[in-house]
Amino acid sequence: MKWTVHQLQQFQHREMPIDEYVDVSDLKQIDTLIRDISPVHVQGKADIGPTKFTFHLSVSGTMVLPCSRTLVDVSYPFSIETTETFFTNDYDIVSTDEDTHLVKNETVDLMPIIKELILLEIPLQVFAEEGTAQGGAPQSGEGWEVIQEDRWEEMAAEQAKQKIDPRLAGLAKFFDKDNKE
Repeated sequence: MKWTVHQLQQFQHREMPIDEYVDVSDLKQIDTLIRDISPVHVQGKADIGPTKFTFHLSVSGTMVLPCSRTLVDVSYPFSIETTETFFTNDYDIVSTDEDTHLVKNETVDLMPIIKELILLEIPLQVFAEEGTAQGGAPQSGEGWEVIQEDRWEEMAAEQAKQKIDPRLAGLAKFFDKDNKE
């Protein structure tokens, strides 16, 4: 995903098709949330002009992230659409948009941009589907269990109906006296 300006100018005034699988496994060292990542499929085209190179790309793949609740592996597919423009001269740049870049050392390298886009695609939280949390964090223990939100109201009503602790029975009678007076 790296070309010299001379290589790109051979496609001047016509489209240059792009269809490659790239290895971005070094992202696992950059962000430790990424446990694994498949080869990323980059498709699209490049429009080549005399001083401007515009890449219309679709980046897709699957990364494995930890479940926010149980820490089990969760496959997270992603698909990113982007348009990146490179200029050979800084005076040709019309706007300082995030998607515009200046050609450095007479080469156009898309890999740093692709890696950055993938890192930005990592969600804040990802959850494993129900029943797939085998081997993850425990869901219950001695005197506790993880409950679903809909069961919370049910359990709160049950606890309210339970009889008063015998050690606090005298305290309950005290409040009953105040209510009668």
